[in-house]
Amino acid sequence: MRIAAFGFRSVPPTKGAAGADKFALELFPRLVAKGHTVTAYNRRYKNVGINVDEYKGVKIKTFYTIDKKGFDTLLHSLKCTWDIIVNDTADVVHIQNGGNSIWAFPLRLFGKKVFISQDGVDWKRDKWTWYAKAYLKFSSFVTAYIPNEVIFDNVIAKKLFEQKFNKQFKFIPFGSEVEVPANNGDILSKLNLKKGEYYLFVGRFIPDKGLHYLIPAFKNSISNKKLVLIGGSPNPSPYEKEIRGMASDNVLFPGYVYGDDTNILMSNAYCYIQPSDVEGLSPVVLTVMGLNVPLIVSDIEENQYAVQDTALTFKKGSIDSLTQQINCCEANYDDMKALAVKARDRALSVFNWDKVADEHIRVFDES
Repeated sequence: MRIAAFGFRSVPPTKGAAGADKFALELFPRLVAKGHTVTAYNRRYKNVGINVDEYKGVKIKTFYTIDKKGFDTLLHSLKCTWDIIVNDTADVVHIQNGGNSIWAFPLRLFGKKVFISQDGVDWKRDKWTWYAKAYLKFSSFVTAYIPNEVIFDNVIAKKLFEQKFNKQFKFIPFGSEVEVPANNGDILSKLNLKKGEYYLFVGRFIPDKGLHYLIPAFKNSISNKKLVLIGGSPNPSPYEKEIRGMASDNVLFPGYVYGDDTNILMSNAYCYIQPSDVEGLSPVVLTVMGLNVPLIVSDIEENQYAVQDTALTFKKGSIDSLTQQINCCEANYDDMKALAVKARDRALSVFNWDKVADEHIRVFDES
């Protein structure tokens, strides 16, 4: 098959990357390895981007976009849709993020098979303005009815859409396994970190990730370790600036890290914390599970589905509850390591990237 894909930021990831980029990084090269051609459409901002034409067999096309949150995605997706139609770069189009579903109209009109990956209930995310939430609610109807198929990565969002639209949709979870370099390189020494002496968060600095709970909860805990928050946006919001203002001697913001260095940081962490209010099936959580690293996650349904009984959970939005679980981790670390072993076994048996690739090929072929 000739496949084109957009809706993520870039392959390989750059500053501001999120779960969609991790998904693209793992899935697209596997599709190529299985005999298909993939054209991935990267975004480039004024000061953020990467200049590559190919990545592990994936053809990369890069288009500039604006630095305005939300509108950057729409402009980039318009350019991608135009290129796919005018230059006939694919027969199958894979789009991430239901907010991009409006582009299924012209793509299907020109004979393309269109597949939307929906990772959650987007209009519930606090990062969006009221008009963006209204648009996302509208686009959910487009998502449900216009593409050839909608693929969900978590059963909770899938169930909600099925109840709302009285339709059946596909479910393909993310994978978990990653290759950790045998040589830890210099990222730990570069950030002045030591194995097992820091808690870790990796992701976007947006309200629904819950960092405004995580930082005060950590500061209130008994831990004398560091809290390391990796990530950020190329166009920082007032929320992100506020979060970065909470930095201290043991709360660190090293900036954006990706690729092998991210996996090294995860595999050497004392514990990983995912404090999200809203989440799909988090590829970061699945990766941490596969790396045999202790986990603390918020008790939202998506996280509970991923970890089941293999991690500590805290009450969503509760600083006190998260503080208690950090203290519990400090006092019962042998138990945490035992849970991590169970998490790894669950991740590698249930969430497998090669299986994910095979399932996408089957859906693309049959729909």
